[in-house]
Amino acid sequence: MQSCTIKNGGCGPRAACSHHAKTNAVQCTKKAGHTNTRSASGDIRIVNIPANAKWAQNGVTIAGGHGTGNATNQLYWPRDLFVDDDQTVVIADYVNHRIMQWKNGDTTNGQVVAGGNGQGNGLNQLDRPTDILIDKETNSLIICDNGNARVVRWSRRSGTTQGEILIDNIQCYGLAMDEQRYLYVSNTGKHEVRRYRLGEKDGTLIAGGNGVGAGLNQFNGPPYLFVDRQHNVYVSDNNNHRVMKWNKCAKEGIVVAGGQGAGSALTQLNYPVGLFVDTLGTLYLVDEFNHRVMRWTQGATQGTVIAGGNGEGAGANQLYYPIGLSFDRHGNLYVVEHGNNRVQRFSIE
Repeated sequence: MQSCTIKNGGCGPRAACSHHAKTNAVQCTKKAGHTNTRSASGDIRIVNIPANAKWAQNGVTIAGGHGTGNATNQLYWPRDLFVDDDQTVVIADYVNHRIMQWKNGDTTNGQVVAGGNGQGNGLNQLDRPTDILIDKETNSLIICDNGNARVVRWSRRSGTTQGEILIDNIQCYGLAMDEQRYLYVSNTGKHEVRRYRLGEKDGTLIAGGNGVGAGLNQFNGPPYLFVDRQHNVYVSDNNNHRVMKWNKCAKEGIVVAGGQGAGSALTQLNYPVGLFVDTLGTLYLVDEFNHRVMRWTQGATQGTVIAGGNGEGAGANQLYYPIGLSFDRHGNLYVVEHGNNRVQRFSIE
């Protein structure tokens, strides 16, 4: 288990390392007088979740849950989310063509922080956004604007009314950023993942790109991805019902979850989507059509259910077409359900 005695827990020189009182998970706290210049997407991967961690079986709704609509207390078929250092949650609100921000502790109303000006391709508009991350270096949101086939950036500063295009003509779906601020984008049209230095238009092929298929060097509609600290890329290979790991510079991937056809057995997945990998290399993934979140330890041939799995529904212990997930610094689990139009938080025990 990573500890604060080893390279300051990975927190870097501008942050103080501590351990969660219950779980002993590493936590990084910004030191007074310093700005942490690492991307939040890099920092959050430092959270070390103990191998024997368990989560409350009943989730608490922290965003949405008031049916479909475009009011500030509603979501409409939301996709993925990103959890900031202070547990602020930003959500890709798909059918509302906007990005919503919900502050920790305020479960009543969210705030529109990008888009929200109707469906369109103007710089002040979004069209069915599917993923979102926060770039701390520029204090901005990077958004996969799926319906417009582009990746855009919106400043988080108050008064921002439009974004800028980072990458155009790309059938993006998922985003990730490493600690060097390289952007990784999954392309469901070309069945590939590319890495971009911010400002680049073409990028470098990292995984897939060999047409649609089930070979180890192929994907079939890869929606979401995760990049670990070694720059290995994990991809939810949706229509192949598996998760693939592509080691840095590899020519083909390794099946690390599923790959046994669509099904509900613990060895199987049924349209995997959002995913997260902790510092132990444990994989957490959303198994959408099985309405559950699973944990697969390194080298495991089957997973365990950590949330949902109690049939589809709107109960506190149920999920209904979950799609995105993330963790905060304490190891609490956040799950987006587009079936219930809500975000649930499952507290670590």
